[in-house]
Amino acid sequence: MNQNANPSPSGVKSPKREYTRGAALPALLQRRILILDGAMGTMIQRYKLDEAAYRGERFKDYDRDIKGNNELLSITQPQIIREIHDKYLAAGADIIETNTFGATRVAQADYGMEELAAEMNLASAKLAREACDTFSTPDKPRFVAGAIGPTPKTASISPDVNDPGARNVTFDELRNTYYEQAKALLDAGCDLFLVETIFDTLNAKAALFALDELFEDTGELVPIMISGTVTDASGRILSGQTVEAFWNSLRHAKPLTFGLNCALGAALMRPYIAELAKLCDTFVSCYPNAGLPNPMSDTGFDETPDVTSGLLKEFAEAGLVNLAGGCCGTTPEHIAEIAKALADVKPRPFPAQYRDAA
Repeated sequence: MNQNANPSPSGVKSPKREYTRGAALPALLQRRILILDGAMGTMIQRYKLDEAAYRGERFKDYDRDIKGNNELLSITQPQIIREIHDKYLAAGADIIETNTFGATRVAQADYGMEELAAEMNLASAKLAREACDTFSTPDKPRFVAGAIGPTPKTASISPDVNDPGARNVTFDELRNTYYEQAKALLDAGCDLFLVETIFDTLNAKAALFALDELFEDTGELVPIMISGTVTDASGRILSGQTVEAFWNSLRHAKPLTFGLNCALGAALMRPYIAELAKLCDTFVSCYPNAGLPNPMSDTGFDETPDVTSGLLKEFAEAGLVNLAGGCCGTTPEHIAEIAKALADVKPRPFPAQYRDAA
């Protein structure tokens, strides 16, 4: 695996890496603000699927309820997942995420479907790949990001308040489950990986360790995007790190993008994105929720597309972001407005010593 930085003419090393896929992304991110898609779960909810729909014919006699297992829909209702991808691409997304946020053995244990994890990832990535290939043009290539979620378990926090040393998952268990997921995503044609919604840095380290092993084993090297989640107004992720500490803990992975998503709407996320924009020697991403939860709303969140896009436009005009999109509560309508609002705004300037990266 070649991870060596290429020296610039001035002798200063740049973070340009010899990617075997997604090689066009660094240059594109310097040229314009790229658009990520919006929420998969929010869109699935619009279909009002019942237990029978989740089961499909294949799992009609399964011995427990599986409604809510969205990753299974890539197998039982692939036409719905493909339709959602198509809507986001039509809205202007440059990068779409695979329907694999919870497609790991650790997460699928909640449904007793651990053995289906690899199949879910393969099916999901193929759907996203087909959609991107359909929408890609020479002027606007589209990219598949293999979505790697945090799992419902945490490697650094005890699940038992009476036993601080207790853990419900080990680093190696996470590493192994992430390796299986990532290999299937890579096999099915992903252009990059998105380690996202990170609430525990140790979980993220397990994912990044697995990706490094996968690159060594396959000879592939694809971009990695990293996105954490600030859980409240303390400005920390759940495992206790500030955004600065979070960045310093994971910058060794040389991510293509580093940023924040979920938990907060754009307005509350702004100070933390501004901090990362000052700290990061790589591209900065931001894909917030559509404001605060609102059960009376069609999407379950407060913000309409014009509100979310207006907030992200201010971020962009302030020189804070290189990639923007949406998380919980955002829809193709949100992404279309974001793409329109950011179309003519210059991306965050890349640090001077790395500008030859593209």
